[in-house]
Amino acid sequence: MPITAQQLLQMLPNAGQVAGFFVPVLNTAMNRYQIVGTKRVAAFIAQIGHESGQLKYVKEIWGPTLAQTKYEGRKDLGNTVVGDGSRYLGRGLIQITGRANYMTCGEGLGLDLIKQPELLEKPQHACMSAAWFWATNGLSTPADAGQFDKITRRINGGQNGAADRQALYARALKVLA
Repeated sequence: MPITAQQLLQMLPNAGQVAGFFVPVLNTAMNRYQIVGTKRVAAFIAQIGHESGQLKYVKEIWGPTLAQTKYEGRKDLGNTVVGDGSRYLGRGLIQITGRANYMTCGEGLGLDLIKQPELLEKPQHACMSAAWFWATNGLSTPADAGQFDKITRRINGGQNGAADRQALYARALKVLA
């Protein structure tokens, strides 16, 4: 069952006017990648809500911070060309990061994200990349089991922003119940 703009605003109250714009592309992405049912949708919306500042950011805020300077030359991200660190910074609602991840995501979505990484800033691709990431990383299984912390670790590598993610998740479960 698709979510409505009203539901999205109840789940992500700081999304404001963009909520209505994101609803159709979010529904399309969730449907395509079988992010359906209360538990999956609530977990997905909570995670993208945290990662994007409630749909405010589809591109990582670049300082560069100390952590961001470490993207440069990171083999695990596939950043092998000088400048890859800043070129393939986090984009999309789940913040796809690194040349290798852009390449894999681009192949999955049929987009040339190596030549046009900024495509992930467009709402339809920001949503689709997040749903693609969710499916590729098998996050529906822990969502179905209510293992929200496990989802956070797979997305973030740790529990960064755990309290906000949990609050968004609790709100989303309530709205979708």
